[in-house]
Amino acid sequence: MKRLSVIIVTYKSERDIYDCIQSVWDHCDIDRSEVEVIVVDNSPECEPMFSSLSRRFGNDIILIHNERNGGYGQGNNVGIRRATAPVVMIMNPDVRLREGVFKAALDSFQADPSLCMYGMKQLQAEAVKSPLSFDCSRRMNGYLRPFVSSFCNRFDLYVPRWMYFAGACFFVRKEKFVEVGLFDEDIFMYGEEDDVHWRMLMRYGSHFHYNPKAHYIHLTLERMATVETEKKMVRSIVLSNQKKGIPREKTIRNFIRFYRTRLMSASVKSLLRGKSPSQQVFRTMITELKAELSLPGKE
Repeated sequence: MKRLSVIIVTYKSERDIYDCIQSVWDHCDIDRSEVEVIVVDNSPECEPMFSSLSRRFGNDIILIHNERNGGYGQGNNVGIRRATAPVVMIMNPDVRLREGVFKAALDSFQADPSLCMYGMKQLQAEAVKSPLSFDCSRRMNGYLRPFVSSFCNRFDLYVPRWMYFAGACFFVRKEKFVEVGLFDEDIFMYGEEDDVHWRMLMRYGSHFHYNPKAHYIHLTLERMATVETEKKMVRSIVLSNQKKGIPREKTIRNFIRFYRTRLMSASVKSLLRGKSPSQQVFRTMITELKAELSLPGKE
C-alpha cells in the first residue's frame, strides 16, 4: 500500500528531472515500496526523456504524457488523480531533497486527521539567505505584505490563516484537496498557492503545519521581476480573487500598493548595491495598473 505519492510536473525539464528523482530515493526515510513517483510531462515531445527515466528508474516511477499543456495546476491535477496514496507531495523538477522529510510529514498527517497541508523550509542551493518558504495572502494590504512576509520568514513565524506555502514543494492530504476541486485549471501559472490555501481555509479552517526543521533545496533563483511575468501574476490573482468575491478594481489597487512598496525597497537596495532592473519593472507596473483603472496621479 502506498503512503505517499510524489507528483512532479515537467516541461522541457530534462536537465533537472533525473537529479530531482534521485534525491527522492536517496533521502527516502520510509519503506521505498510505500512511495510512488509520478511524472507528468507537459512538453510536446517527451519520449527521449521518458526513455531515459525508464532506463534509470525502471518501474519505480509512473510516466504520464499530458494530452495538453494546460499549465502547472492542470498538470498536477492529472498526477493527483492518478495517485493512489492518501498524502501527495507536489514537487518542482528543480527541487532537491537534502534529507529525509517523508516520515515526519506522514506522521503529522496521521497524528492530526484534520491536517490539510504541510510545508517545509525552502533553501536556495547552499546559500545562507533563503527564499520565501511561505508568503502572505494577496488579500493582505499591499503596503504591509512584503514586510510581513520577509520578517516572518526570517524568524519562521508562520501564521496559518494568512500565509500559504511556496508551491515548489509541499504536502497535501489528497482527499481534502480533491474535495475543494484540486488546482484551479483556469490559472495557467502563478498564484496557484494562494488560491489553494484560501479554498482549503474556507472549507476546513486553518489546519496547516509548517516545519522549519525540514528542508528542501530550490535550485532556481528567486523569480526575476519582468513586466511580462508580473502581468501574468496580476491576471491570475485578479481571476482568483474574483472567484472569492473580491472585485477586480480592489485587487488591482492592492497590487499598486504592493509595487510601490517593492519599488521603495528596490530603490533603497540600489543605493547600497547599484541600480536594479526591477526598479523600472515596478514603475512600469504602477503606471500601467493606474492607467487601467483610470486613476489620477495619486491613489
